[in-house]
Amino acid sequence: MYTISNFINNDDIKRLDSMGAFQVIEYQRDLSVMPGDAQLAYYCNAMNVRKRQVLCNVSMSPVTVQAGAMQWMVGNVNATTGVKGVGDLFGKALRGSVTGESAIKPEYTGSGLLVLEPTYKHILLIDVAQWGGSIVLDDGLFLACESSLTHKTVARSNFSSAVAGGEGLFNLGIQGNGILCLESRCPKEELIEITLENDVLKIDGNMAIAWSGSLSFTVERSGKSLIGSAASGEGLVNVYRGTGKVLMAPVRDGIV
Repeated sequence: MYTISNFINNDDIKRLDSMGAFQVIEYQRDLSVMPGDAQLAYYCNAMNVRKRQVLCNVSMSPVTVQAGAMQWMVGNVNATTGVKGVGDLFGKALRGSVTGESAIKPEYTGSGLLVLEPTYKHILLIDVAQWGGSIVLDDGLFLACESSLTHKTVARSNFSSAVAGGEGLFNLGIQGNGILCLESRCPKEELIEITLENDVLKIDGNMAIAWSGSLSFTVERSGKSLIGSAASGEGLVNVYRGTGKVLMAPVRDGIV
């Protein structure tokens, strides 16, 4: 049995969101401020630059987190590598090498509370079932998920154009039913959600942070010919085809 005082019941803490095994909290003020940092802390608070943390209730579901993300845990919480054999280790190492994600993501089981490292980025909680049971992520967004979800490597539909467009060839895909936790530089309130029904979305730049696994993702010329692309001034664009959803930041600097 454990008791936690002066944490989420502190008047400096605000609960932003809750879904599945996860809670997102935000520190309303930075109280650990010295005179030399006071001006910076004041303007950070005015511009919504605040520390946020994810709390994981392991009693509700085992969770898988990004390597190095754990800050502290209390209760009967056990950490494992989540590796289920040599084949699984090889697959995770290969996936990590092509997506840029950590190869081994620790899995926490048992009963108790796991608290992740604070971050100034915005935390997004996503129910993967609402994305048709499959979602693909841009690089660097994954923070944690319920361990019922599985990870896979998703390759671009056309390698040559991806190279020409300066994009990576692979992305991290998440499948199954469960809650996914992402870190984003763009807040949820500014993200644009586009739903396609057998249609096409073209974006100039990597502003899409996540999209349904059912969509075909390619990098193509903006016009039908090289001359047309040159005339439009756009060049290559990211193209999403099919039926599904795309989560997009309003400006390119708004993504991780």
